[in-house]
Amino acid sequence: MSARAAPWPRLGLGCASLGAPDLSDRDAERVIAAAVERGLRFFDVAPLYGGGLAEERLGRALAGLRRDDYVLCSKTGVTRAHGTSAMPPGATRRRQFDVWDYGASATRTSVMRSCERLRTDRLDVVHLHDVDDHLDRCLDAHAELVRLRAEGLVGGIGIGSNLPGPVATLIDRAAFDAFLLAGCYTLLDRSGQRLIEDAHARGLRVVAGGVFNSGVLAAWPQPAPTYGYAPAAPSIVERTARIAAVCERHRVPIGAAALQFVLAQPAITTVLIGPRSVAELDANLAASRAEIPEALWADLGHAAVAA
Repeated sequence: MSARAAPWPRLGLGCASLGAPDLSDRDAERVIAAAVERGLRFFDVAPLYGGGLAEERLGRALAGLRRDDYVLCSKTGVTRAHGTSAMPPGATRRRQFDVWDYGASATRTSVMRSCERLRTDRLDVVHLHDVDDHLDRCLDAHAELVRLRAEGLVGGIGIGSNLPGPVATLIDRAAFDAFLLAGCYTLLDRSGQRLIEDAHARGLRVVAGGVFNSGVLAAWPQPAPTYGYAPAAPSIVERTARIAAVCERHRVPIGAAALQFVLAQPAITTVLIGPRSVAELDANLAASRAEIPEALWADLGHAAVAA
């Protein structure tokens, strides 16, 4: 599937959780194999996820697929030590030991290593990863990706971010084909809506991740809900409870409403799910197909879901 010409699948597999060091290779690869068996053909990964573990696992699991039959996206710009998580031993805060480098040499090396781990000769899209505080420097990486695209190793150039602002800035400064925006178009956060719609109008492909806002929207109630990879604030818990109450009245699981809310946005090209197990994968797929009455969306109203 060419990054530029062919339509992208509506639903894709995000592999961040599949790089977790506490998840075995076997269990991670079972999730990918099940996703393939169930028809998913879009895969998003990054060197950051497990410091390369997710790419290695994905590469092994996709080895039996014809390369033209799926879309493969990775990233460049930030990584961590191989086999480590965001909170490795000795860290006192998340991502304390992550390393950012958007230089041309680092970018080329990153792409080549990703291809090796993924057992492929090309990446359909490479996103500049977590560019938020590196907007000037990441343009060096962009220039190198342009060269790699001319060499056939990269199909499209994108941006991966948890914030709309840096993406909006970069797409005005250089030519991009796509971007991945996580957690910014959900039942709890619509901060990315204008960017998504504007980018779509300009011809960029938009990938949405983080549809459950790192867990709080996956199911309700929860004993310790998380939002943005941290304990959910009381205001988030309150808003989620209101949304869940509306969903319950319509007998719709909150996870199904959260996923289908994003799927219903026509300006979004592909929506990522990020299961850690086959059971979670099947739950996500069931949520994507669940019947939701139109009255649910009307009852949720702007007050319940306002960003």
